[in-house]
Amino acid sequence: MSLGYFFTGKPRTKKCSFLGQRLFSLVLSICLFWVMGFQTVWADEISPSTHSIQPYLKRVAREITEFTLDNGMRFIVLERHRAPVVSFLIYADVGGVNEPDGQTGVAHYLEHLAFKGTQKIGTTNYEAEKPLFEKQDQIFEQIKQAKAEGNTAKLKQLMDELETLSAEADQYVKQNEFGRIVEQAGGVGMNAATSADATFYFYSLPANKLELWMSLESERFLEPVFREFYKEKQVILEERRLRTENSPVGQMIEEFSATAFKVHPYRRPVIGYVEDLENLTRENVKDFFETHYVPNNLTAVIVGDVNPDDVKNFAEIYFGRYSAKPKPPQLNIVEPPQTEAREITLKLKTQPWYFEGYPIPALNHPDSVIYDLISSLLSDGRTSRLYKSLVEEQKIALAAQGSNGYPGNKYPNLMFFYAMPAPGHTVDEVATALRQEIERFKTELVSETELERVKTQAKAGLLRSLDSNMGMAFALAEYEVKTGSWVNLFEELEKIDAITAQDIQRVAQTMFRPENRTIGRLLSDE
Repeated sequence: MSLGYFFTGKPRTKKCSFLGQRLFSLVLSICLFWVMGFQTVWADEISPSTHSIQPYLKRVAREITEFTLDNGMRFIVLERHRAPVVSFLIYADVGGVNEPDGQTGVAHYLEHLAFKGTQKIGTTNYEAEKPLFEKQDQIFEQIKQAKAEGNTAKLKQLMDELETLSAEADQYVKQNEFGRIVEQAGGVGMNAATSADATFYFYSLPANKLELWMSLESERFLEPVFREFYKEKQVILEERRLRTENSPVGQMIEEFSATAFKVHPYRRPVIGYVEDLENLTRENVKDFFETHYVPNNLTAVIVGDVNPDDVKNFAEIYFGRYSAKPKPPQLNIVEPPQTEAREITLKLKTQPWYFEGYPIPALNHPDSVIYDLISSLLSDGRTSRLYKSLVEEQKIALAAQGSNGYPGNKYPNLMFFYAMPAPGHTVDEVATALRQEIERFKTELVSETELERVKTQAKAGLLRSLDSNMGMAFALAEYEVKTGSWVNLFEELEKIDAITAQDIQRVAQTMFRPENRTIGRLLSDE
């Protein structure tokens, strides 16, 4: 089962690991790409030894410039002059958790529409398009009314009218003009992703295309036009059908989240509920955009062969056009402490699966790296305890994995495990074996050998992520927004090295309590 299911992006491309196991948690929040051929390879300069790495990290930190425009938009620039390429990332501090009730999926919907262009890009005649959009929206309101009244004849007529108007508007559309401009300029990896916590827009360009990026991306969010609105609605609904309605695991994940979280928006799917998606209007998306895509809620990270002075000059020219606006409302919903075990069982046409989750703190918690190491010890790769015990030794499972940071890590979240029973074995057998491995952390100290191995893996994962321009851009943005400063990224290695076996046991005893447990059983109804 791929956990890429937990966030959405457009278009889809291959995902890679990020910051080791923490690092897997951040993969659940972002789509980290090793941009083809655009990696700055520093790995031969460093090793996983903390003492040898610290000078390298300090040097990197010295090469970072940061500034904030008068309107509140923040820029972080890391100079890397080893290759004439630059990776660009805009990190919008808004995701599925920020959606109004009844409008789930609007953050992801907006991400799709952000590729549709502006009044100048993506159209041959915006003035001719605009009245057609208004007519479409009027018809859609009538469609909603006809549905509510159960008037099927009227509904069919209105649907035909909407389709006719959409076809008329299509004649003015220049398909994928953003992508075409970027590709012609030598860009690669143009993409976006929406998570529960944030939304990301990113790609890489040759170093001499800095101003082009500034022009394109500032235009994208200065005057967005949500064209092909109703056509894209069908695309997203089909995406949901593929991932959820037609996927037993997808259905289980959605139900599991709603069971594990009672009030926090982490309980809702990022892609949205069908009813909400069907009823979303262009005005809903516009309101969401105007509330959350404000300058002081956007962070741009630029990594590569750039001059910080040039970046600042162009940023003031292009992004300085944005008007300052109030900071979006902060999410203040707090999930109450769990006081008893929770369970959900589904019977579907599927192979059986077992799921188990435990509440853990947010990324900015002092013990965050300890939770990461526990997750790694249990479920990171073939040397992990769950794989060795359940798959190799007992042979009761075909797969046994997990992660922390589900479904995001900006707020308190879950450490999450899942396993597929082997033929002839049951989810209850898997549950018992998984529980035994978890209990060992509470009663036995992890050996120094095992602890050092997983520390080395975590540090190596961190270093691999920082090797690429885009990996570094994502890491800097993530730590800047979620922990308050990108500087915290460079303290990770020291934190990892400081973890003791006693720390592992202390956190495990706090986390792995029966009343904290959420269980999911996906059973076959055949």
